[in-house]
Amino acid sequence: MCGIAGILQFNNQPASADLVRPMTDILRHRGPDGEGIYVQGPVGLGHRRLAIIDLSPAGRQPMSNEVGTVWITYNGEIYNFPEIRQILLAKGHRFQSSTDTEVVIHAYEEWGFACLEKFNGMFAFALWDNSQQRLWLARDRLGIKPLFYALCPGGCFLFGSEIKAILASDLITPRINLQALHHYLSLNYTPAPYTLFAGIQQLLPGHYLVCDTAGHTQISAYWDILYKENSYRHEQYYLDTFEQLAADAVRSQLISDVPFGAFLSGGVDSSGIVYWMSQAMSQPVKTFSIGFQEESYNELTYARQVAHTCHTEHYEQVVTADAATVLPKIVWHAEEPTADSSMLPIYYLAQMTRQHVTVALSGDGADEILAGYETYQAYYVNQLYRRLLPGFIRRGIVTPLVSRLPVSEAKVSWDFKLKRFVVGAELDIEAAHAYWRTIFDEAAKSALYTPAIRAALNGCNTVQLYRNAFAQTNARHSLNRMLNVDTRFYLPNDMLVKVDRMTMAHSLEARVPYLDHRLVEFAATVPPYLKLRNFWHKKYLLKAVLNNHLPGQVLWRKKQGF
Repeated sequence: MCGIAGILQFNNQPASADLVRPMTDILRHRGPDGEGIYVQGPVGLGHRRLAIIDLSPAGRQPMSNEVGTVWITYNGEIYNFPEIRQILLAKGHRFQSSTDTEVVIHAYEEWGFACLEKFNGMFAFALWDNSQQRLWLARDRLGIKPLFYALCPGGCFLFGSEIKAILASDLITPRINLQALHHYLSLNYTPAPYTLFAGIQQLLPGHYLVCDTAGHTQISAYWDILYKENSYRHEQYYLDTFEQLAADAVRSQLISDVPFGAFLSGGVDSSGIVYWMSQAMSQPVKTFSIGFQEESYNELTYARQVAHTCHTEHYEQVVTADAATVLPKIVWHAEEPTADSSMLPIYYLAQMTRQHVTVALSGDGADEILAGYETYQAYYVNQLYRRLLPGFIRRGIVTPLVSRLPVSEAKVSWDFKLKRFVVGAELDIEAAHAYWRTIFDEAAKSALYTPAIRAALNGCNTVQLYRNAFAQTNARHSLNRMLNVDTRFYLPNDMLVKVDRMTMAHSLEARVPYLDHRLVEFAATVPPYLKLRNFWHKKYLLKAVLNNHLPGQVLWRKKQGF
């Protein structure tokens, strides 16, 4: 895992190492093990190295092919690179290192842009093809790794793993993007391709971008989730296949030349990862847990049960957060406001974990592909609620009564959920799914704005982002449609952002086996009733697979979230 940054000048202007260096220096936290800069003609590539595979000097970046015509600065891991390497060796390619980075270079030489289809991993990279005079940027299928870019007024293209790298060039003047701010106030995060900085954008997951020296850019999609809902097989087939794929995803992500472990929250997702790790490893898994003094937030009891069952080498810490000290650090690493409170415990968890290992496997992604959120249950309860109660009773009696419930300080309390539900229940599925995930609605935001901002944002509507996402999926079943939207919209813009930024703040690589694209694609073929059983048991497939391996108290208890 690393930090990348760089520039492509237009109209025969030369790049400068003095410009690239501050862009990479500011990413030191992402790669404390080394730095590198390559400048030739119009292109400048920068790299900060966190050494994971091939710790020797041969793994330094930017890296090139044998003749120096193709150069890359790369962030991520291609887990199946040994298999691809063998194919490339058989085709006559020569290697100077044992890295996955060099495999990307030769795969590009062999297959061009189509090499992305062969990669199983998380990645963001920029590859310069000197013979074609073009810069190629690519981001992994699910958006696990970040990649930002900007076309600057001075006539150049900038990119970086983080926004701060682009700003460090001093070629972009920081200005607020009002549309992004409008969406942030509803979502608590900024949805790609927006950023809160005018002129700076995110490359979407599963997309690549090509830019040439004349300033022409083209963005293309190379992957999406396709749902198969026409025919289903026996339940045992899905249980067996999912377990095989999950176990293989975990096994493949254990490839490393540095120590590794796992985050263990005590929930079903991380517990499953730890179980499959324990089956694949000859030594005890190192597990890491964070607890809290407030009982409704604390899950250490369950984490200890899993650690005992899987015979792990377990580490834990009870957090008493010092907000005045830690929040400025979190804000600096987050770059844009990401108002997800779990950033705080992830920051502490990563800090503790990095004292022992350099790589940690995480349980993120299972909720989005297997229906782990209460919003999915809310949809079915909503259908029943609307059938049983006429609209005049819902709006005239139930909603006013619920709105008067006293506020509780408990985590995700019943009054909070009821108040959200009764309002969302009056909306269609797309608007309701958006409402249950938003903070400020359009009316509340409008009340905050000055007349000038209100006029500038005329027609901007956050719910429309959800409608657009719903319109892009081939799924027809309501549950699959919601899962697709959350996997392609909510997951990469919120959940994966906080994990990436908070782990990279401590130079810790986080891997997410549930987002192995083979597992994600298979989950899209699983019948909805195996994801949300009887409209009540969330992530039923995962729990059924793990039922004979982990304590029932862990598997079948109420979801808490981090």
